[in-house]
Amino acid sequence: MANALMSLQIIPKANGESVIPYIDEAIHMISLTGLKYNVQPLETTVEGELDFLLAMLVKINERMTEMGCENVISQVKLFYQPSGITMQQLTEKYH
Repeated sequence: MANALMSLQIIPKANGESVIPYIDEAIHMISLTGLKYNVQPLETTVEGELDFLLAMLVKINERMTEMGCENVISQVKLFYQPSGITMQQLTEKYH
């Protein structure tokens, strides 16, 4: 079981271009991890090990600049529980 949840919103500075291709690439990179994730209108939440999630965040930011972004703002929320946690556990009473 994962020990952390990370909600991530990437805000690339795209120099007047649409940011959608950058957001699509960030979500694609998350999908390649094989981790459980949930895309929402303003952020994507991922379940995983804390160290892996933080490393993924670094790679996504680096990829945005490789694609031509001058800079990137990453708004991150982390929930860490060493005994394990899932998105379902936190939201089950609402479903």
